[in-house]
Amino acid sequence: MGAVRVLLADDHAIVRAGLRNALSSLPELEIVGEVGDGPALLQALETVYPDFLVVDVNMPEFEPLAAVRRIREEYPALKILVVSAYDDQAYVVGLLNAGVDGYHLKDQPLSDLQFAVRKILSGDRWISGPLVNRLLTEHTSAIDSPVLTLAVVLTRRQRELLRLLTLGYDNRSMAQELGISVKTVENHLTALYRAIDVSSRLEAHNYAIHHPEVLATPGHEMVQARATTRTATTLAVLLVDDNVRYRTQLGKLIGKACPAASLYEAEDCAEAARLVRQVRPQLAFIDVVLPEEDGIQCARRIKSISPATRIILISAYPDREFRRLGGNAGAVAFLDKKDIDALTVRQVVGDVLDSWVNE
Repeated sequence: MGAVRVLLADDHAIVRAGLRNALSSLPELEIVGEVGDGPALLQALETVYPDFLVVDVNMPEFEPLAAVRRIREEYPALKILVVSAYDDQAYVVGLLNAGVDGYHLKDQPLSDLQFAVRKILSGDRWISGPLVNRLLTEHTSAIDSPVLTLAVVLTRRQRELLRLLTLGYDNRSMAQELGISVKTVENHLTALYRAIDVSSRLEAHNYAIHHPEVLATPGHEMVQARATTRTATTLAVLLVDDNVRYRTQLGKLIGKACPAASLYEAEDCAEAARLVRQVRPQLAFIDVVLPEEDGIQCARRIKSISPATRIILISAYPDREFRRLGGNAGAVAFLDKKDIDALTVRQVVGDVLDSWVNE
């Protein structure tokens, strides 16, 4: 029997490199192609004839549920593993019902990804451990409380866009208002529509009218906003990651390590660069995978603006090449996300405080 032909689909080249490195170590697999958007994926399916598709469904020009249903209908024997940062219950269940064979979270160990592929090839389905626990918990809660409504958690950027959408802004006007590109607006709107389970601007507008709570700013963000108006007398830390849940988790660890720290958050490189010009943080944690520009490019931009900022690159896909490129970009350390705990953060923050005091 020949090798299993694998197609990788993710719009971040650096993530595809991590996936390729992880799966190339499995002798039964052969990586036969890589694509970065919906049209390229559909074309590759017709030309390279893969047996196994590893896909991040949050790609440009790719409508997840409709596309998965189409792929499943046209290629019934194809094995499909979603690798995603999104862990929302409705999103996961929807894709499983649409026909994917597994759902793997990006922040889980690479060894789990390899195990997931082998599990699916053996005929089983795969769901990352944290998702299994959450789905079971929420399923039990739904049984106990049939009228329970799942809370929708939007990122700050998604709330901004939804607010502007309700005011009648088009994509170009949104881009001008927020100082980002039209393409970035489109990507954020796609994620917003998915988060609130709508498919059009009108539906999103109606959703906001009937669910005004989604536009509310969480209290911790209000505290951070007020902190920016004070003279910086504490350690300023920038968190750059497009996953709001992970930013919150990391922010809590930093807060415990240094209660007086001022935390600033950014979802992408452009937003990070604007904050750095204003704040000049002493420390920045940057995810390697970011929208449009990757974390290594982001590190290079931040160092050009604020050379004194100490940069820590973080990734769910640690790779020696990432470490080399990150070092060349000015990062002082590269941390595997799964290894970041209270002790690690305390050591990083302590090192920065010591160097800052001694300067």
